[in-house]
Amino acid sequence: MTDLTEQQIPAARRPRPASPFADLLEIEQLDENTFRGYCHAGAPMRAFGGHVAAQALAAAGRTCEGRTVHSLHGYFLLPGNPTRPIGYEVERLREGVTYATRRVRAVQDRNEIFSLTASFKRPEPTGGRHRKMPPVPGPEVLPDAFSHWDEGLRAAIKASDGFRDLELRFVPEDAPGVPPAVPGMPQQFVWLRIATPFAVDDPLLHTCALTYLSDLTLASTAGLHEQPNFFQRTEPPRLLMASLDHAMWFHRPFRADEWLLFAQRSPSCSDGRGLSLGEFYDRDGRLVASAVQEALIRGLA
Repeated sequence: MTDLTEQQIPAARRPRPASPFADLLEIEQLDENTFRGYCHAGAPMRAFGGHVAAQALAAAGRTCEGRTVHSLHGYFLLPGNPTRPIGYEVERLREGVTYATRRVRAVQDRNEIFSLTASFKRPEPTGGRHRKMPPVPGPEVLPDAFSHWDEGLRAAIKASDGFRDLELRFVPEDAPGVPPAVPGMPQQFVWLRIATPFAVDDPLLHTCALTYLSDLTLASTAGLHEQPNFFQRTEPPRLLMASLDHAMWFHRPFRADEWLLFAQRSPSCSDGRGLSLGEFYDRDGRLVASAVQEALIRGLA
């Protein structure tokens, strides 16, 4: 098991995009299959899981030139420390003509904290179909997700590493076009994007960014029967939440720095676990990606 140290000299790094958010996805390449990065906190002294998953995917993608990722499956094994580096060890499982598979172990202080398997492929010219996007109001008529926070909290969250360059706008439950709620299945719809356009047109950068974005609200969807999501909540939390596993499928090209609708629903919550399903649509109504997550859901004493 490789444990990265500060003394190791990183290899040359790729040109850094100008977007502040893109800096979060930067990783150092230490050798052919080993990388290092830092992840910001999502909760006090706990690295944000979406950030770890995004950097792990970036590491896998850096070993898979000429193909784009079409699916990933990850398990969150231990909480990461946002003050310590994380090593990403890539194992090349398959190198086919069309498909290639990578496994990534995220290691911190000699402990594996996250495990990722990702599949990449070369594009194929075929027809297609997809589910229709719900006709909800667009982001231009909705308030910013942070607009109801007081000025101090708004300034603090916008200055933080994780949210400094994000835009989120939630669709009200009673807005026109919102599908009728199904009993026992909470749902929420949020428009989101990276606020600053990326300086490079790199598909891997956009898929890593969407992997990060996908972890912002899925767990809260599973807990909507108990409390509002983090961005809209004004009272103290009643639930403890943490991502257990995470899977994504990327169906069509997209840009994470343009508005995407994240349509989410949760069909089950029991045994201290909640399952959430999500679909990403672009402004043209195309289904560009899907996500599934199981999260730990426990009441706070």
